Amino acid sequence: MLNSVRSRLTLWYAAVLTCTLLLLSLVIYWIVNRSIIARTDAGLVELSDSFLATLEAELNDAPISQGIVPAAQQSMLEHQYPGHSFAVLTSGSRLLVSSADLSGSTNPATHTEPNPKISPEILQTCLAALAATPVRPFRSLPGHRGGVRCYARTFLAAQNSYQLVILASLHPESELLERLRIAMGWLVPFTIILASAGGYFLARRSLAPVADMTTRADRIGESTLHDRLQVQNPNDELGRLASTLNRLLDRLDLAFERQRRFIADASHELRTPLAILQGESEVALSQPDRPPAEYRESLSVLQHEAKRLGRIVEDMFTLSRADAGQLPIALQEIYLDELAAECVHSVRTLAAAKSISLHLESDGELPVLADESLFTRMLLNLLDNAIKYTPAGGKVTVTTSHAPTGPQLTVADNGPGIPAEFQPRIFERFFRADQARSRVNSGGGAGLGLSIAQWIADAHHGKLQLTSSGPSGTVFTVLLPAATVTSPVTSSIPL
Repeated sequence: MLNSVRSRLTLWYAAVLTCTLLLLSLVIYWIVNRSIIARTDAGLVELSDSFLATLEAELNDAPISQGIVPAAQQSMLEHQYPGHSFAVLTSGSRLLVSSADLSGSTNPATHTEPNPKISPEILQTCLAALAATPVRPFRSLPGHRGGVRCYARTFLAAQNSYQLVILASLHPESELLERLRIAMGWLVPFTIILASAGGYFLARRSLAPVADMTTRADRIGESTLHDRLQVQNPNDELGRLASTLNRLLDRLDLAFERQRRFIADASHELRTPLAILQGESEVALSQPDRPPAEYRESLSVLQHEAKRLGRIVEDMFTLSRADAGQLPIALQEIYLDELAAECVHSVRTLAAAKSISLHLESDGELPVLADESLFTRMLLNLLDNAIKYTPAGGKVTVTTSHAPTGPQLTVADNGPGIPAEFQPRIFERFFRADQARSRVNSGGGAGLGLSIAQWIADAHHGKLQLTSSGPSGTVFTVLLPAATVTSPVTSSIPL
């Protein structure tokens, strides 16, 4: 049961509600109890004032020779209230008169609440409270039917000091508190049970979309990646969770689609050189006696295709390691202008074979923090593409410059350009804009060079983009993070 989120939420809710209700009940009970005591004390003070006023009037009307006892007895008869007892004592704590001595004071017909019994122990306790705290001479005494509350005060009568003690039964107050305890004892458990049931219902209703998402997600597999989770309310937490999972499924679907296309394209690319290798080997072995020139021609074809197959496999291995994050990057400070000059010098033979002129333009020293071997590979891929698709007698220009965002490298050619419908896909793996071109005659690659170049730029927190492409040529630009540069000095080096 506790494995369910609904159950755990309900238990936590019930536990918090129980603690809150118990604390609230205790606070309410304490406040009511204190209010009852305060009201009882105020009543005792008011009753004592009334008693002393009556006593003073009786003393004024009676002869002085009678003393205080008859006047006190008459005052007690006039202040007979249910549940109250009076006692008058001398300043030496000797009992003079009490309401228990009056005839009719215990008449059950006139008293609905029994008067508290006056005993020497009770009187001693009340007078001790008066001596300890003259400002608040109150004391609660435990006993049958809720106990009693006593109040003691000193007063002057007939030029003598006396002590008045009033006892009030706490039975009505205890009954009220008992009814309050019973009410809370029923209401608190009933409220907890009702609220827990409602909380479980609300938790189940609120988490119903999660159960639905779990069921739908469990049915999604490799063949059903196009399915998506239902978003009931896109603005709440569960709706945002469903939207996030749908975006995750979109990325997974795209990744699987790319993987399928990559495998299909890789199989197609590998099939062609393997077919040529197999065909040439079969032709070479089909006749026992052939001229050496034919064998050399067959071996030349085999070598060419083996090299192309090796390049494809190497590029695929590079991309797979890059995707897995296992291709190490050794960062060091290099100069982009020097690296560009070395790469341009390396491809001069390829350019010369097609009578293509190479130009290098530089804004001076461009220090960057990069992996030299990866940067060299990226630039060689761009130069190889530019030379490959530039017509004979054309021109390829490499430019290194300072941009507001950082160092910038540009490779431009004056070839026929890339058709507009193919430009958004040029960085896809195994994609070639000229699918009909004969790779054997033109040296066309497998369509992985730009993908690798883009990954190298991204790995260095840069960006490789197709700046422009049209009848006048194609321009690729590599944007790199800002670095310390020297004063720009423009130079043009034809190669």
